[in-house]
Amino acid sequence: MGISFVAWLLFAVSTVQNYTINAGISYVNIPEKKAFHPLQSDTVSIRMKISGWKIFMKRLHPDTPHIQVDLSGLKTRNFIVFTNQLGYINRQFPVDNQVVAVSPDTLFFDFSKQTQRKVPVRPVYNMQFKKQYGIIGDTRANPEYVTVTGPLEDVANIDFLETDTIKGTNVGADIRTVAYLNKHQKNNITIYPTFSEISIPVGEITEKVVEVPLKVENASRYTSVRTLPSKVKVVFLVSLKDYNKWSSRDFEAIVDMENWEKNKVQSLPVILTKTPDYSQVISVEPQNVDFFVRR
Repeated sequence: MGISFVAWLLFAVSTVQNYTINAGISYVNIPEKKAFHPLQSDTVSIRMKISGWKIFMKRLHPDTPHIQVDLSGLKTRNFIVFTNQLGYINRQFPVDNQVVAVSPDTLFFDFSKQTQRKVPVRPVYNMQFKKQYGIIGDTRANPEYVTVTGPLEDVANIDFLETDTIKGTNVGADIRTVAYLNKHQKNNITIYPTFSEISIPVGEITEKVVEVPLKVENASRYTSVRTLPSKVKVVFLVSLKDYNKWSSRDFEAIVDMENWEKNKVQSLPVILTKTPDYSQVISVEPQNVDFFVRR
């Protein structure tokens, strides 16, 4: 029995078999001056002939392949037939992975008027800094705006374009890098240019403490409202070079009497309504204050 199973297994992994898997698609050779909408999903099912051993390995380590679809045929029609592109698709796979069919075999497209629009670049980053370091100024993109071309209804909904995520660890100096723009799987738009140079100022930061006077809002119906204490202590992080630039005048702290009128609270929470750019508030003490009202 054991020998028979081993013999069957060896036969199974050595023979060529049909294998079906889902694949994502993207488009190349898009016709100029034509905007289009795919009328189906951006995922297709591909059937290929591969060895049983490769099927076994793919099931152990599943993945989703990606294939490119040549759209040059859309110059004269509104559909693409995969059967006519099997040679092109097979060149995207190893020689021993032969694609024999794609489902659906035909992709249909809806054409619409093409338009252009300039939109701002929005850098996206995820970084871990050295201790006592952080971002200390405006992040800049060059160019700040890029041109988006595509169907009117799609371009009109794009207010900005994000970059691919800029990553870094143990960062302690300014970052200057080129980041490609993320189309967020909108295959029927084009972007020019496709990248932007991103500059992120990084510097040493330190802790600073200021005392901020409390302002009372929605107190006009009372003769007077007095808080106890009348100031709060704000602890915040600021860049070393801007340490002397910021003072209590750059903060605003309020309490709102509506909290008392609506919720009958015993103390009022302190709310910071203004803080300096690129500062990080660590704490506000006290977070709630007592108050006295004279009607």
